[in-house]
Amino acid sequence: MSSDHAHHADHTHHAETAAAVGWPVFEWLVVVVLVLAAAGYGWLLWSGRHRTGPSPWRPVSFYVGLLGVGVGLVGPLAHAGHTSFTAHMVGHLLVGMLGPLLLVLGAPVRVALRGLSTAGARRVSRVLRFPVVRWVTHPVVAAILNAGGLWLLYTTALFHWMHASAWGHALVHTHIFLAGYVFTAAIAGPDPDPHRSSFRVRAVVLVLFIAAHSVLAKWLYAHPPAGVAPHDAHVGAQVMYYGGDVVDVLLIVLLFLGHHRATRPRPATDRMYPTLIQIGEPPVSRHHREPLS
Repeated sequence: MSSDHAHHADHTHHAETAAAVGWPVFEWLVVVVLVLAAAGYGWLLWSGRHRTGPSPWRPVSFYVGLLGVGVGLVGPLAHAGHTSFTAHMVGHLLVGMLGPLLLVLGAPVRVALRGLSTAGARRVSRVLRFPVVRWVTHPVVAAILNAGGLWLLYTTALFHWMHASAWGHALVHTHIFLAGYVFTAAIAGPDPDPHRSSFRVRAVVLVLFIAAHSVLAKWLYAHPPAGVAPHDAHVGAQVMYYGGDVVDVLLIVLLFLGHHRATRPRPATDRMYPTLIQIGEPPVSRHHREPLS
């Protein structure tokens, strides 16, 4: 009997040790990934400096986006999110909405096409044509992965598992970030997209996503996850509702601005050049301008 008790205690100790080690490893991995992303983007900018580069504000947007994602995943706000639903929701906005929006505005694919060699740019172009990429980046699929993932997170035991397990936390937040990024890019991204859906499809999907996100925030206001204090749940739900509205308005503006620029008449010199997707690298003429530059 004592042997079984000792074995159980030893197993519990090992589990607690693994959990304690998991959180610092997760935070270090986040830092490493963010630093590599920042360095890679900077190298691509430098490598493509001899070509017509992006507007100066795009790199600023990209780096601020990386900072926002980092604040949401590592540091005081992220730590507070384990016990405060309000802090968690601020982190959700940074990691799943505002951060991805700022990163998308940095046009990383376009920067890569300009900074890579011709062969490298063509490889990127081929990846963009993969059937799975085309499927995942369709606005309807991207919206389901984004909004559906949030509903699954906040209406099931997944929410508590995320806070109890470092690796669960990593998996959930990886999904939240990627789903937010892909959805934003599919709706109003400035990067070249060989399978861009029509303006009408993107507009309808965006309206439905906004509705799903708002309804979820109202649901959480009235039905918070188990163990969340009512006041904390109310404030957190309001952060989700009104903070989400701010990002959604920005998305609407970008969607209409992109549509306006894509449909306005272009000079004859613009029409002489093939697109980035067609050849895998940008034209070098300074007369060429991509939409939303």
